[in-house]
Amino acid sequence: MPVDSVEWAAYTIPTDGPEADGTLAWDSTTMVVVHVRGAGQTGLGWTYAPAAAGHLIGELLAGPVTGLPEWDVPAANTAMARAVRNAGRDGVAAAAISAVDVALWDLKARLLGVRLARLLGQVRDAVPIYDSGGFTTWSDGRLDEWLAARTSPRVKIKIGESWGTRVRRDLGRIARTRRAVGDDVELYVDANGGYTAAQAIRVAAEFPDVRWFEEPVSSDDLDGLRRGRDAVTADVTAGEYGYDLPYFARMAGVVDCLQADVTRCGGITGWLRVAALAAGHHLQVSGHCAPALHVDAATAVPNLRHLEYFHDHARIESMLFDGVTGVSDGGVLRPDTSAPGHGLTFRTADAEKYRR
Repeated sequence: MPVDSVEWAAYTIPTDGPEADGTLAWDSTTMVVVHVRGAGQTGLGWTYAPAAAGHLIGELLAGPVTGLPEWDVPAANTAMARAVRNAGRDGVAAAAISAVDVALWDLKARLLGVRLARLLGQVRDAVPIYDSGGFTTWSDGRLDEWLAARTSPRVKIKIGESWGTRVRRDLGRIARTRRAVGDDVELYVDANGGYTAAQAIRVAAEFPDVRWFEEPVSSDDLDGLRRGRDAVTADVTAGEYGYDLPYFARMAGVVDCLQADVTRCGGITGWLRVAALAAGHHLQVSGHCAPALHVDAATAVPNLRHLEYFHDHARIESMLFDGVTGVSDGGVLRPDTSAPGHGLTFRTADAEKYRR
């Protein structure tokens, strides 16, 4: 049964307020949605990436994938990686490959009439999450409101404001968050590469029981990550900008936990490979953003730590998709194993006003 067609569309959804982290500000999120059709069924995937990823799908990926057997998703993934050789494998191309790969896995599971988690093989029936938001642009009141509505015993806020030039405010917001959530909640921070290595180590010395220090320096600064990991108490983590296995192999030697994003690292095929690479380095893996797309693959990974329940993506997924898994008590996601595929359908009519 060959793949009949690969179709895409891009949508830009405004945020619910100004947002920023340590090194970037934004007021909208663009997603490229893919539908792969074959044998009377449709598979759905998407990536949080610019519309250029969709154009790349149409120009370079749809052709090599169309006509391939629907069962052989890794073969399609390999064909797509070869097709973008001259365009460059990282960045936009990797995001495009990821969206198509997820749609192909969804299609395969739907053709078999099984939940994707069951097709991949579960080692757990629930996926721990952490609430993620706390943007540097939020007022104290907005931060307090968000913290009061958290859904898990783990929470992460953004620091490194203005490329690390507002350390006192960073530390004040961390202290405020710790007071708001109490002593029993795991507190995480994310600098998005806003500090230098020496600065990050000095700032971490003033943390009030922070367990997770994400991208204290640029994820390209492997030596800086290693210096931070060796010097601070919190786990040092990175990997969200990983697009291929060699990147994660380099990263594995300098962090305490590898992050990987199914919408960037080659889809479910790539994400499972990254998880295996992490296990080979005695590391856990954490899913970055896009919670609705990660949950099934996350149930198949024995060395999973948790999944990021990112404010923007959780909001968009609840707005535009049916079948999104809700957060259960204790801060976990449990896939509905009675629903075929990943259980999600795109509400095209609701999304039309955001179409590019």
